[in-house]
Amino acid sequence: MSSKQQLVKLNDGHFIPRLGFGTYKPEEVPENKPLEAINLAIEAGYRHIDTAYVYQTEKDVGQAIRSKIAAGLLKREDIFVTTKLWCTFHRPELVQSNLEKSLKNLQLDYIDLYIIHYPVPMKPGEDLFPVDEHGKALLDTVDICATWEVMEKCKDAGLVKSIGVSNFNSRQLEKILNKPGLKYKPVCNQVECHLYLNQSKLLNYCMSKDIVLVAYCALGSQRPKRWVDPSSPVLLNDPVLCEVAKKHKQSPAQVALRYHLQRGIVVLAQSYKENEIKENLQVFEFELPSEDMKILDGLNRNLRYAPAPFGEGHQEYPFSDEF
Repeated sequence: MSSKQQLVKLNDGHFIPRLGFGTYKPEEVPENKPLEAINLAIEAGYRHIDTAYVYQTEKDVGQAIRSKIAAGLLKREDIFVTTKLWCTFHRPELVQSNLEKSLKNLQLDYIDLYIIHYPVPMKPGEDLFPVDEHGKALLDTVDICATWEVMEKCKDAGLVKSIGVSNFNSRQLEKILNKPGLKYKPVCNQVECHLYLNQSKLLNYCMSKDIVLVAYCALGSQRPKRWVDPSSPVLLNDPVLCEVAKKHKQSPAQVALRYHLQRGIVVLAQSYKENEIKENLQVFEFELPSEDMKILDGLNRNLRYAPAPFGEGHQEYPFSDEF
C-alpha cells in the first residue's frame, strides 16, 4: 500500500494507515456532503477510509473510490477500507448477508477491515434501531463468540483481509480471546477516545494483547443532535488544548490528533470542510514534547460523548465496566 502516511502492523500481518478519514453522517448533514468530503479526503492524501453499514455512507465511499481508480489516481490496494457489522445482524446466519450488503454498497470484492460495531445484539429486521410501541430498543440475545466464528469464516473466504471489534470493553475482548478454538484474534478495538476520555486503561490492556486501539470522536464528535448532549463541552474550545496548539503554531484539532498518534493509537479524523480535511493530514509534521503530553493527559475526565443509549439494559452493554 503506497501512502505518504505512516502504517501500523496488525497482529495478522496486514498494515493499517495510522490516520483515517471518518464518514459518519449526522441526520442534519445534507445528503450530498459525505461524497464531496470523501472525494476531497482521497484527493488530499487520505488512504484509510472508515465507514459502517449503519452510517448509510458506504455507497458514497464506493463511488469515491471507483471514480479515483477510474481516473488513475489510485489502485484498489492503495486504499484501506473499514466497515462494520451492525447490531441487527449478530446472529451467525445473518453475519455474511450484512457483509455482502456492504460489499455491494462499496462496489468492492473485499474489505480491508471488518469489525463488529457494538457488542450489543438487536432484533433482526429492516429497522436499524428497532423499538417497541413504547420506543424502547428491541434487543436480542446472541453469543458474541458465535458471531466472531462467522467473522473468522468471512476472513477465510477472502471477503475481508482483517477482522476486529468496536466499542468492546476488556471483559468482552477476553471472552473472544479465551474462546476455545479461536482462529484469529481481533486486530483492533475501535472506541470513542479523545482528550476528555483518553482510555488509558483500555489502551494498556489492548497493547498487552497486541490489539490496536482505533480512536473515533477524536476531535470531540460532530455533536449530532440525536446522540450527543448539546450541553456537553466543546473539546476543540478547551483552553488548555488551545494554549498547547498556540505554542506549537498548530490548530487545536491537529494537536488533539497528534496526542493520540504519539500514544500508539490509530486515529480517525472527520470534517466536511476542505481546509480542515487538508490541515488534519499535517499531523505527521510536528511532535509534542513529553511535558505537553502530560499536560494533555490531565484533561481526561471520563466524559463520553456517545454513550449509545439504545444498548443500555443489555448484559453486554459495554460502558458499565470501568474499561
